Amino acid sequence: MKKSKFLTIVIVTTLLFTNISFAGNEQRAGQAGATELLINPWARSSGWGGANTSGVRGLEAINLNVAGTAFTKKTELIFCHTNWLAGTGINMNAFGLSQKVGESGVFSLSFMNINVGDIEITTVELPEGGIGTYRPTLTNISLAYAKEFSNSIYGGLVVKIINEKTADISASGVAFDAGIQYLTGLGKNKLGKKIHDNLHFGISMRNWGPTMRFRGDGLSFRGTVPPDDIVMTVEQRSAEFEIPVLMTIGAMYDLYLAQKVDTVADKIKSDHRISIAGNFTSNSFTNDQLHAGIEYSFKEIIMLRGGYVYEKGIGSYDTRATAFTGPTVGVSVQIPLSKEKGSTFSIDYSYRDTNPFNGVHSIGAKITL
Repeated sequence: MKKSKFLTIVIVTTLLFTNISFAGNEQRAGQAGATELLINPWARSSGWGGANTSGVRGLEAINLNVAGTAFTKKTELIFCHTNWLAGTGINMNAFGLSQKVGESGVFSLSFMNINVGDIEITTVELPEGGIGTYRPTLTNISLAYAKEFSNSIYGGLVVKIINEKTADISASGVAFDAGIQYLTGLGKNKLGKKIHDNLHFGISMRNWGPTMRFRGDGLSFRGTVPPDDIVMTVEQRSAEFEIPVLMTIGAMYDLYLAQKVDTVADKIKSDHRISIAGNFTSNSFTNDQLHAGIEYSFKEIIMLRGGYVYEKGIGSYDTRATAFTGPTVGVSVQIPLSKEKGSTFSIDYSYRDTNPFNGVHSIGAKITL
């Protein structure tokens, strides 16, 4: 009864937020600010093309679907470095920590910083520069809480602090994410027991929040005010801008090959796993997207994955509205540190193809305790 009521609430909430999400269209592209909120800073999930919204687990889920952070066993640490649009000099660093609290709750904290490099200072009198440089920075801080409501329902919330600034102008804001994951199964395994977690469904709403506005001395100048031509500081008002809210709905299925029965432990073991995932993302300020991804795992030690992100016009350079061409690939090597505690150390890498520029390269390290 509790489960059915919970699912009813989730469905109603999803329909309400979907109406909000579909309010935008591709004609509004470019009208939103803080678009760094759309960037996936983690290597493992970006190798899927973000297709695993319904099955992402651990700290990386804080970006795609916060419900997945509820699967944190105890403590998880991640660091990831991204060379964004290789050749532009833009770099991104992300760090995160998640910690299980109590029987079923998990708190998570993540930090993402984008460094676009040094830009030459120019003025009306000196359009060629030569008077120094400035360095814009974009920073997002996320605090999340997720909970296991039952052995098949997981949910969570995220609060994001957004900051964009240069030397004399800045904008700050706040945004909220929410997500649900539902696990079910099809058929029975070799022990005759029902499979509960092979089929995953997920819904996430991201970047919902109030408008932002730039403020600072960079919006003021010294001018003369008529009629007496008094010299004084004049401040220009900047327009408010919205942040890019989106809604994602997805599903994933895990296929375990060559299953073996461990009669002592009364468990099914498999060295090979293939996971297939797909998403639909409705964006308020750009084209809607379809994500598809697949991952092969050998003993959860070596994982190979690939994905494709489709949107209207992406097949041609002349019609594409983004630098991304669609394909993504990734690989992970996960080394067990303790079989008893289940702790691991992994290195993750992903590549996202772009044209122009030389793609997006992400490499990260994760420790699970």
